[in-house]
Amino acid sequence: MPRKTDPNLMVGLDIGTSKVVAMVGETSPDGTITVVGLGVHPARGLKKGVVVNIESTVESIRQAVGEAERSAGCKIHSVYTGISGSHIRGINSDGVTAIRNREVTAEDVENVIEAARVVAIPADQQILHILPQEFAIDGQEGIQDPIGMAGVRLEARVHIVTGAISAAQNIVKCVQRCGLAVDDLILQPLASSRAVLAPDEKDLGICLLDIGGGTTDLAVFTHGAIRHTAVLPIAGDQVTSDIAVAFRTPIPAAETLKLQYACCLKQWTRPDERIEVSSGGDRAARVFSRYDLAEVIEPRYEEFFDLALAELRRSGFEPLMAAGLVLTGGSSRVDGVVELAEDVLHLPVRLGLPQQVAGLQDPQHHPGYATAVGLLLLGNDNRTARSGPSVRTSRSGLWAWLKRWVQGNF
Repeated sequence: MPRKTDPNLMVGLDIGTSKVVAMVGETSPDGTITVVGLGVHPARGLKKGVVVNIESTVESIRQAVGEAERSAGCKIHSVYTGISGSHIRGINSDGVTAIRNREVTAEDVENVIEAARVVAIPADQQILHILPQEFAIDGQEGIQDPIGMAGVRLEARVHIVTGAISAAQNIVKCVQRCGLAVDDLILQPLASSRAVLAPDEKDLGICLLDIGGGTTDLAVFTHGAIRHTAVLPIAGDQVTSDIAVAFRTPIPAAETLKLQYACCLKQWTRPDERIEVSSGGDRAARVFSRYDLAEVIEPRYEEFFDLALAELRRSGFEPLMAAGLVLTGGSSRVDGVVELAEDVLHLPVRLGLPQQVAGLQDPQHHPGYATAVGLLLLGNDNRTARSGPSVRTSRSGLWAWLKRWVQGNF
């Protein structure tokens, strides 16, 4: 029998292109999060991170949430969910305000962030997050927490993330159709970075590359703050499609080949390593070598990293990546991927596994669960600092608008 709703329980809902993950976490008095339930179901109805079929998406969410409820022994009522897709945009902006009483207060911080958010954005986009990077008081830069400091002029530099209103509407609608409330809508690479990056890496300068099923999310951090975000419309689904075309095998069989035998480096395989490939229908299966499979996969992953490198150079942050790059996401768990990334990007690279939570079993300790774990961690951050100005501003704009839209339509 499901136990009563526990206020210490939180749920992260990662609605991805290839799978939906519902992860239930329980918060202890010392702030530690323990994963007590997990539900995973293949995603149907999404393309490149965007909902294209509401009914199929609703069913995928319902199945994943139901599985999580059974494993956790609880009833889920609300979730922290992520958003991604090529409609996501990230821009840096500056704001300035006068310090009212010559000592910075939380109200002054809110005012300067509100000043920084006054930027021109397309009519079909709204603000998802306003993420403070640093503050300056009377020209003194590099201040992380200005509250209580003396001065007359407060400046702020922030990173603004915007998303398509329609894409966010559809995500909220699908969650609502499952009888759930959305506690917060969070950018997926922001969640992934919370789960796999260490604070010292963010200080030194690091790039996160989250290779999912439909999109590859990129986030850049320096001096402890996020500086650049981008979503590349290429990911693991293209690898599966390449395998299906090259070996003339159905998509499900191609996905199985990728998960079981994929390797990014031809030199790591041998021509005598044989794999059986389904031909579909009543035709007999055929035999190929793992080397043949690597020949198909390696160019596609090189393309991933070439596009990431081009985006880094376009952003201007490439020279600042002293800590290198961290790979995560379900499509990053491929033999040779770290070595290939280092060869293409000329940066130190490591595989990012979800951290900072207890209760993860070996099958769950996988880069494909980084976003779900990050949603739990950010949800916990929001709960413990709900009255702080950074929390209120980061959820302003689109989130307030979405709440009004949901209330008016359901």
